[in-house]
Amino acid sequence: MSEFAHQKKYAVSCDQNRDPIEAVLRQWLVEEGRLLEIGSGTGQHAAYFAPVFPYVQWLPSDLPENLPSIQAWRAETGVSNLLVPIALDVGDEDWNVGDVDYVFSANTFHIISWQDVEAAMKGIGRILRKGGLMAYYGPLNYGGQFTSDSNARFDAWLKARDPQSGVRDFEAVDALARAVDLVLEEDHAMPANNRMLCWQKV
Repeated sequence: MSEFAHQKKYAVSCDQNRDPIEAVLRQWLVEEGRLLEIGSGTGQHAAYFAPVFPYVQWLPSDLPENLPSIQAWRAETGVSNLLVPIALDVGDEDWNVGDVDYVFSANTFHIISWQDVEAAMKGIGRILRKGGLMAYYGPLNYGGQFTSDSNARFDAWLKARDPQSGVRDFEAVDALARAVDLVLEEDHAMPANNRMLCWQKV
C-alpha cells in the first residue's frame, strides 16, 4: 500500500463511463504527445487511461485540494507516462503548463461557473498546438432543451447546490471553441445522456 492510499477518493461514475470514453479516445489518441487533463477529480480517469495510452504523457490537473487523491491513484499505477498532478485553476491567466498535443476533460463544465468555462476555453486555445485535439465528456443541452428528464433533474440539483453551475448549452460551448480556432470534428452520444465532443485546433 502506498503512502498516499488513505487519501484516495472514489467516484462510481468514473468506472461507469471510462469504457465508452476510451472507445472514442482510441480513435483520436493515435500519436505520441502530451495531454493535459483538466479537472482530474479523484484521479481515477488518469490512472485508468495512462496505461491504456502508454505513448501519451498524461498530465492530470485540478484544484490543490484534489491533488492528494490524484497522487494516490497515480502511485498505484506505477506507469511512467502518468505525470505528477499539477494545481490548475482555469481562471488563472497563466496556466504554466506549456504547449500540449491533447486536452481531455470530463464532467467539469456543469460544475464550474460559466465564467470559468469561458476562461477554460481561452486557456485551451493558448496551450493546444495546431492540429491538437480537445475532447470533452459530459451532459449538454441542444437548442436550449434538455436531452432527458434525468438531465433536467440533474440541472435543478446542480443549481440548488450552486446557482453558477448547471448543464451547459452545446451551441454556447461550441461558440467558445470556435473563437479559439477549435473546429468540432465529432459529437458522440454516450451512455446516461452524456456527450463526447472532439474538437481539433486549426
